[in-house]
Amino acid sequence: MTDSDARTHEEPHGRGLGTRLNWLRAAVLGANDGVVSTAGLVVGVAGATGARSTLLTAGLAGLLAGSMSMAAGEYVSVSTQRDSERAALAAEKRELEEAPEAELAELTGLLEEKGLSSTLAREAAVQLTQRDALRAHAEVELGIDPDELTNPWHAAGASFLAFTVGALLPLLAIVLPPASVRLPVTVVSVLVALALTGWSSARLGEAPVRRAVLRNMAGGAVAMGVTYAAGALLGAAGV
Repeated sequence: MTDSDARTHEEPHGRGLGTRLNWLRAAVLGANDGVVSTAGLVVGVAGATGARSTLLTAGLAGLLAGSMSMAAGEYVSVSTQRDSERAALAAEKRELEEAPEAELAELTGLLEEKGLSSTLAREAAVQLTQRDALRAHAEVELGIDPDELTNPWHAAGASFLAFTVGALLPLLAIVLPPASVRLPVTVVSVLVALALTGWSSARLGEAPVRRAVLRNMAGGAVAMGVTYAAGALLGAAGV
């Protein structure tokens, strides 16, 4: 294989690739949530009143509440995950100290399940154990990289930022244009944004793009339609 062929066939096999893809997917979904929830809120308020100050207040309140809720939820969730990872590593370390031969046999069996012959699996298990037994068991048995445990603060910050970025679009779209075109501009902007996030999430998940885009746009359209109808009814009733 030539150097040119090797460069053409380069693939991103870095240890953190899966983690980075997960963070990127979470960011896309967080932005999508920000778009949908804030759009539903401001469109619903627009159904009841056209006052720019009211729309701005409602939109900002929804943005802050949603972003803080996303950040807090992500922090709690990822903290629980990290605690579980640490507990699993501690248990594995204890088992390696108490029964090293049994753990070596277990690692050999796991490597055999991945397709290695018994002899090669045993040899690989011995070499991995000599190099770093805990890392070997963490990665092969637990699927954990000891150097890349999940960080709840990073997750909370990413969720806060992603939701905020997504929420800003419908908020700006509802308060900046003239009142006569405010609603159609918001609806079109939101649908375009949802098409983009649907496309992004489908590409990241290697799923059919057209289905994901249409599903995303349909969900956003229904949300805006329902909230606008509710706002219009409440406005007509003088609530």
